[in-house]
Amino acid sequence: MKTFQIHPVSDKIEQFHHENQTWIRSIDFFKQENAYLKNRLSQVVDKTFDRGFLAQAEHFQNQFIIKDEFMDELKHDVNEQGRFLRDRYLKAGIGIDDLVARRQSNLRDQIEFLERDFTKLRNEFNTYLSQML
Repeated sequence: MKTFQIHPVSDKIEQFHHENQTWIRSIDFFKQENAYLKNRLSQVVDKTFDRGFLAQAEHFQNQFIIKDEFMDELKHDVNEQGRFLRDRYLKAGIGIDDLVARRQSNLRDQIEFLERDFTKLRNEFNTYLSQML
């Protein structure tokens, strides 16, 4: 029977790095979805002259802009964490400290918030358009 040697420190660093790469792909996906929603809003606004609808359209436009800004900041933070992990831990071969683990946990919470919040906004927008058109 062959036994495998496990390197928990290295495994944790690799997991954090993998997690960061997954987050970057998720953020990119949400950025694309947000662009699609803004384009859809623009198409609908071009055909609508109802003041009530235009006010609600402005609300959604503002929310889409806020989401873009949040995603840009979050992607920057994830990339920064990824560089930190790669340069300090993967190359140097040292263990993860509490600060890095807390930052990773904080980023994980922010990604979960983005997923929930963006999905809620997208659903509200699609429901609103379905009711108004």
